[in-house]
Amino acid sequence: MAASKCTQLTAALSRQLLDSVDCVLFDCDGVIWRGDQAIPGAPEVISSLKKNGKRVFFVTNNSTKTQQMYADKLGKLGFDVTADEVFGTAYCSAVYLKNVCQLDGKVYLIGSNAMRQELEDVGIRPVGVGPDPVSGVQKDWANVPLDKEVQAVLVGFDEHFSYMKLNRALQYLCNPDCQFVGTNTDTRLPLEGGKAVPGTGCLLSAVETAAQRQAQVVGKPSNFMFECVASQFGLDPERCLMVGDRLDTDIMLGSNCGLKTLLTLTGVSTVAEAEANQKSECPQQQKMVPDYYIDSIADILPALQA
Repeated sequence: MAASKCTQLTAALSRQLLDSVDCVLFDCDGVIWRGDQAIPGAPEVISSLKKNGKRVFFVTNNSTKTQQMYADKLGKLGFDVTADEVFGTAYCSAVYLKNVCQLDGKVYLIGSNAMRQELEDVGIRPVGVGPDPVSGVQKDWANVPLDKEVQAVLVGFDEHFSYMKLNRALQYLCNPDCQFVGTNTDTRLPLEGGKAVPGTGCLLSAVETAAQRQAQVVGKPSNFMFECVASQFGLDPERCLMVGDRLDTDIMLGSNCGLKTLLTLTGVSTVAEAEANQKSECPQQQKMVPDYYIDSIADILPALQA
């Protein structure tokens, strides 16, 4: 195996790395697909890993799809995947509220219909999905009607995010017993052509600022994202490999949880950024140094087919 971190993965090292793990966790966008197109060779990699007896899971911070919606998208792109192999933050947040928070009331949800569905599937009743237009004046806003059964505020990606949603979340969170959970802190969603749009982290920061409280974050790089998979499938972190394109989420998740890490260069982060982190004396930046990097996950196909 590599003597130091941030090592380019050669064919020989690929075989050694794959022999050392039983399970591979993949981020999605920028790793196995880009937009609505599979990364060339990615479906074959997933298929070959499974044929070689490896367990494969997909972990994404995107909260706009349910497990089944992700499985459907993967199927259309040529991947052989079942819904229980996909862990998005919509599903993981529902699991967190149900099993960790042991919630038995309602949730005020700033989020998508997919999040609503995942919450309902575990028996949690969400309120607040959809537009919430401004009406009245400031005195009315401070006394906005609240559902007394709401016991938590959950913030995910919400295309209808508004001042009134921010205000309503604040009013719920003025109650110190109201739990506060966020799906992820990604501030920008990269698009093709170098474009980007604001991510969930922007919405969550706004709510945190208004409420003067910090949310418990479920998504990468939070340990819970891996624990959600590991607890269901009995995974040994020392025998797991995390593959991702972002140093601050995917690679840090692997570092936080004791997984082997592989950076693929088909997405956001670069080798130069990883090497800069490696030279830093900051412990947080050291967690954003992968064990290995590779141009594309397709490059491990020869090792799988040997």
